Amino acid sequence: MEIQTAKKSWFSRNWPWVVPVGGCLTIIVIFFVFLGSVIFGVSKAFTNSGPYKDALAKTQEDDYIVEMLGEPIETNGIMNGSLKFENDEGSVDISIPIKGPEGEARVYIVGTKKDDTWTYSELYVILDETNEQVDLLWGKENNEN
Repeated sequence: MEIQTAKKSWFSRNWPWVVPVGGCLTIIVIFFVFLGSVIFGVSKAFTNSGPYKDALAKTQEDDYIVEMLGEPIETNGIMNGSLKFENDEGSVDISIPIKGPEGEARVYIVGTKKDDTWTYSELYVILDETNEQVDLLWGKENNEN
C-alpha cells in the first residue's frame, strides 16, 4: 500500500523569502509614491505663484525673446531657487528654464512681496546660445549698454 503525503502549497514552502522581499518592495513603492507627490506639490506651488506667472507672461510678451526663441515659449524642466511667502509678505529668488522652437534660455526672478504685491528687483532672461542677458524690467533699450 502506498502512503500519500499532502504536498505543501507554494506559499507555505516559500514564505521565508516571499514575506521579507514583498514587504521591502512595498516600502520602496510607497517611498517613491510619497517622493513623487512631494515633488509634484512643490512644483505646483511654484507654477501657481505670482512671480512664476508674471515672469512667463513678460517673457512671452517680449518681442526680442520671441524672435530669438520662437513661439510658443514654454517651460523646459525643473525650476530651482526659493519661494517664500506668508500672509501678505514674501520673497522670491528662482530660475525657470524655458524653450522655444529655435532655442532655450533661463528666466531669473528676484523680488519681494509686501501688502499682497510682488515687486521685482531683477527679472531677466539669459539666452543659452549667445549667453546674452535680456532685462524684462527695463526693456530692450537698456540691454544694449
